[in-house]
Amino acid sequence: MRFSGLDEMVSDPAIARAKGPVAAIIAEDDVEVDATIRHHLGLGFREVVLFAPGELTVAAELEASALRVDYPTMKLNAVVEIVNALNRALPEKTWLYYCYNAEFLYFPFSETRSVGEMLAFHAEERRFSMLSYVVDVYAADLRKADNAVSLKDAHLDKSGYYALARNGDEGPKDRQLDFYGGLRWRFEEHIDEARRRIDRIALVRSRRDIRFRDDHTWSDEELNTYSCPWHHNLTSAIVSFRTAKALRVNPASRFDIDTFRWHNSVPFEWKSQQLLDLGLMEPGQWF
Repeated sequence: MRFSGLDEMVSDPAIARAKGPVAAIIAEDDVEVDATIRHHLGLGFREVVLFAPGELTVAAELEASALRVDYPTMKLNAVVEIVNALNRALPEKTWLYYCYNAEFLYFPFSETRSVGEMLAFHAEERRFSMLSYVVDVYAADLRKADNAVSLKDAHLDKSGYYALARNGDEGPKDRQLDFYGGLRWRFEEHIDEARRRIDRIALVRSRRDIRFRDDHTWSDEELNTYSCPWHHNLTSAIVSFRTAKALRVNPASRFDIDTFRWHNSVPFEWKSQQLLDLGLMEPGQWF
């Protein structure tokens, strides 16, 4: 099914009846769009919605597997408009996830358990959102992969991640931190300060009284917490080529960077256990 825009999508009965979890993929260009769709279908999302410019094409077999919404994804605040529209249109309490193309969700034991199983456990712990860490990956050899994207030779940073207290009007916010690391930390001179964080509340149960904000948080502050007050909860990771791509596209950074590799680079194994071992996601009480 293909929609000509957000208005047509939100008014269609198919969205109002959608069964979760639902994945929204925002395609900013044509890089690894098919791979992104296949990955999230493989995780067990019951509905995948692709937002992309009308001229972008995907593999024929994926046309029948994902809803398609024609949308100018490079417009200002596109993600805010898309996520808020879906949040309002989906049935209440539907799990909603969003990412960009060339981004891949991982959660503890994701090779053997579905995203639905994981979110069912998370909801049983009275958690209605989940913190995701955006883990930058990048091609090892930029001469072979000019756009810094290589699924066969992806690398990530094994260290260099840290967190700072998130301040509010009355001091540090309860159970909220700002997380940093990866390429946004190592090449911070090329990244706007407001875009350097790597935390994202990418999974949330839909509610019509909440609003998604442009800093990847939600208007209900409890949804922005990393855990409940009494014990650690599950977190997830979004393995992302997005920052590497941007640093290669931007002329101001492209000619300053010969390689993204450094002494703390390691090959990415495309396995959840590696992310767990590096402390880039948390299994909580789920085993």
